Amino acid sequence: MILRLVFATHNTNKAREIQSIMPEGVEILSLEDIGCEEDIPETGDTLTANALQKARYVYANYGFNCFADDTGLEVTALNNAPGVYSARYAGSEKDANANMDLLLQHLEGREDRSARFKTCIALIIHGEETLFDGAVEGKIGHEKVGTEGFGYDPIFYPEGTSRTFAQMTLHEKSEQSHRARAFKKMVTHLNELK
Repeated sequence: MILRLVFATHNTNKAREIQSIMPEGVEILSLEDIGCEEDIPETGDTLTANALQKARYVYANYGFNCFADDTGLEVTALNNAPGVYSARYAGSEKDANANMDLLLQHLEGREDRSARFKTCIALIIHGEETLFDGAVEGKIGHEKVGTEGFGYDPIFYPEGTSRTFAQMTLHEKSEQSHRARAFKKMVTHLNELK
């Protein structure tokens, strides 16, 4: 039996990143696959609230089993900003380069560059909600390095490495990323449901 799950995102990079770790028998559909073109609201003040809001929207309006995630970058020296506002840090356009430029500007002259990426996932199957989370510690570099990945990847060095996420292959990143850690917990849960 195939379990169809809608991933509540318009970001094809994110969908591609997790597709490879889904268990056999789980088919991922995108918002485009179900004809959802609207921008689902994200008005929560936590990652968990946003993930739940997006998943509940898809489940209520389209009737599909689904999951949604929200990710934030927390920078210690900036009181954990941008956090839940990571995608819109430099404005509502969600421009990754503008976000990184603003973050680097705010960190100018600061010695503490420690940061962490956090992901929260909300899964809804037949109305039952389950939450999963993942985090990775690291630091913010002084300039953008690398061309892979998306978002803040070119300025984030995960702990224990000398390369940014943007210098890693998709496989290397998925071995240690915050999103992969959260999704692995979800995969374990999905395997237990079989």
